[in-house]
Amino acid sequence: MGDNRLVKVAVVAGMACSLLAVPASAQSLGDRFKSLFGGKSDEPATAAPAAAVPEDTGDLTCPPVTVRAGASTYAVAAPGKQPVGNDLRFQATITKMARECSVNGGTITARIGIQGRVIAGPAGAPSSIQVPIRVAVVQGGVNEKTIATKAYQTTVNLTETGSDPFTLVAEDLVYPVPSGGVGDSYIFYIGFDPQALKPERPAPAPKKKKQP
Repeated sequence: MGDNRLVKVAVVAGMACSLLAVPASAQSLGDRFKSLFGGKSDEPATAAPAAAVPEDTGDLTCPPVTVRAGASTYAVAAPGKQPVGNDLRFQATITKMARECSVNGGTITARIGIQGRVIAGPAGAPSSIQVPIRVAVVQGGVNEKTIATKAYQTTVNLTETGSDPFTLVAEDLVYPVPSGGVGDSYIFYIGFDPQALKPERPAPAPKKKKQP
């Protein structure tokens, strides 16, 4: 009953998005988190990943948000091992989400709130963990099209409990207002992206001109 009530509250809150060039909701993202998360910043640890709760209002200017398939878990193993069994160092999961949008002229700025949990594994987790998450707005369909995407990171300091929550708010995902009636096919995808932790390759040095 409690979970159903929270989902209903989140849906009602999301209906406040509009086409006006002002914040799409009278509620702040923090208020949405309180509604969606039951006013808690923490929750009991669970052995299995919790199912992420999408907020889906059908509003064309603030698409529903969901976890991309295959990207809901971030598991890291001991060097040279697979992240299973006793070789698992830690595992992060996404558990809850919220979003709000504002329209300014021809662009939409989205704020995506993400809550999750990091659990230490048998192989021993480091005291500080970088959690990489990618947020994207995608036009769904047979030929899926990425409209905008951005990678984010947040640091989780593990305590002695070995199970700690994290919260990340992606505040600067900007993309054009959809036109031609395609807005109803837009969706926010979130998920872990380990590639975001890798440093970018430096640009190649310019070639020196040969002396004549």
